[in-house]
Amino acid sequence: MSAFKAKLKTPPSFNVERARRAQRLLALKVRMEGVKPSQVRLVGGVDLSYPNPAKARAAAVVLDFQTLRLVEAETVEAEVRFPYVPTLLSFREAPPIFKVLGRLRNRPDVVLVDGQGLAHPYRCGLACHVGVVLGIPTIGVAKKLLCGEVEASKPLAPILLEGETVGMALSLEGRKPIYVSVGHLVSLEDAVEIVLKCVRRPYRLPEPLRLAHRLATVGKL
Repeated sequence: MSAFKAKLKTPPSFNVERARRAQRLLALKVRMEGVKPSQVRLVGGVDLSYPNPAKARAAAVVLDFQTLRLVEAETVEAEVRFPYVPTLLSFREAPPIFKVLGRLRNRPDVVLVDGQGLAHPYRCGLACHVGVVLGIPTIGVAKKLLCGEVEASKPLAPILLEGETVGMALSLEGRKPIYVSVGHLVSLEDAVEIVLKCVRRPYRLPEPLRLAHRLATVGKL
């Protein structure tokens, strides 16, 4: 039986204005409290690749949070139904993610998403979209800064957008930073702690996303 069931369906045809309205409504539903690191037993990671312009391959992994041992891995290929529109990437990438999460038998307590959460111009990146629609705790972990400014050059530095802290830049042991922000049902402080516990030297990405990225791009672990 699937561990997840989406509460909403994506629209049959893409419309920028309609998508923006939906994005604003989703942003209002984001909750910045919920799961604590001590409550996490299983942690998930999701990522996508595009074997060709018309097809997306989504990958999801589930790991034991304490040992980072792989518990489950799934992939799915899906037709790309939405164009690439800056700041509306979630409408392109969320549907394949919903499908691959729907194949999981083990429900993770929190899911790391390769993308932005609140560190987004409309406060609704891919991690927020996935978390709100599925009603699950999610954390956005991005490799690039989409908006805002990093307050200082130090291992943990706030991402400021319009005077508000929307995420944290993590620069560990001289590696390029990753950008962590709330997706849904988790505080920023707890999101950072969860991500830090998932980072394995010498890798830059937390282990759930590193494995999901490899599975999405190579097709195997």
